[in-house]
This record gives sequence, C-alpha cells and structure tokens, in this order.
Amino acid sequence: MAEILLFHHLQGRTDGVRALADALGAGGHTVHVPDLFDGELPASVEEGSALTKRIGGDALDERADRIAADLPPDLVYAGVSWGAAIAQRLAQTRPGARAALLYEACLPVTGEWAIGPWPDGVAVQVHGMERDPFFGLEGDVDAARELVSIVGPDRGELFVYPGDRHLFTDRSLPSYDAEATALAVSRSRDLLGRLG
Repeated sequence: MAEILLFHHLQGRTDGVRALADALGAGGHTVHVPDLFDGELPASVEEGSALTKRIGGDALDERADRIAADLPPDLVYAGVSWGAAIAQRLAQTRPGARAALLYEACLPVTGEWAIGPWPDGVAVQVHGMERDPFFGLEGDVDAARELVSIVGPDRGELFVYPGDRHLFTDRSLPSYDAEATALAVSRSRDLLGRLG
C-alpha cells in the first residue's frame, strides 16, 4: 500500500479535495491532506492567488516541506492545480519519492522555469482537460508531454480529458466533472497498484 501526500488547490482544502483523497485511499492507501491555508477557503482561484501572495511563497513552501519531513521518504506526492506544483517540486527534490500524481497542472522539467531533472525511477501521472484555460491552453499540457516522454512509457502517463474546466476533480465546486474525475481516480489507483 502507498502513502500519499495530497496538496490542495488555490481554493483551499475543500470538501471536494477531501473527497478526492478518500477516493484515492479507498484501496487501502494512506492519504494525508494538509491544509496549507490554515482553514481559509478562498471563493475563487483569484482570491486564492491573492492569499498565497499575502502568506508568501517561501512560507508556503516551508509549510509543505515541514509536513513532508514528518512523513516517510517513500511517498507518492499528489496535488491539484496549485498543489500539483508543490507535489511536483517535492517529488523532484526530496529523495525517496515513489511517484507523483499531478492533477490539472504540470511544471516544465527543462528550460528556465524548471525545478531540475526528473529523478530516476519515479513514476508520474498527469491529468488535465484539453481546453482548461490553465492546463490545456497555458502550456502545462506541453510540459506534461515532455515530462512523460522523459520518464518513458513504463513509468510516465498523461491523460487529457475532453472539456474546458479547471478544478474538475473537486466535487464541491461548480467546475466538477464526475465522469472525468472517476476516470482520473481509476487510472491513479491503477498506478498506485503497480507500485508494488
């Protein structure tokens, strides 16, 4: 069974994020869902972005790092949108990661915005909608294509879903897509099962 550290999106640790965690853990996996916003639930992505600026990027990274440091190193890092960037950073920089599940966002692994190289042996799945204004239309899908090509077909997978919604995996938001989320969770659980 895997131990998963799931980071929420810019609207906080919503009931929908908790539901995603429950769905991922349904196969017996342990899922940790920290609240980096101390209970705040911004009403929009824009308000969430403003909150991160008030708290500060370094402070938020320190919170995430402290949480990860209290857990075993052999984690699966997961995140939704803004949280996917945190998960990806930890998967790439904290030794021992088993895999990354990146929902609705992906950072580049080459070029000036890259964190660094992808670590050998770490599996990755990226999920996003083809016309999501952030994922599909702002370059994240291109970063995801490059990432899975580097990781290779045995350990890297990109799943692009029809639609234009951002935060489609959060059932507590109007952007929720039940069918796409069910498929994303099923595919994620398949990967978790393959980790051994």
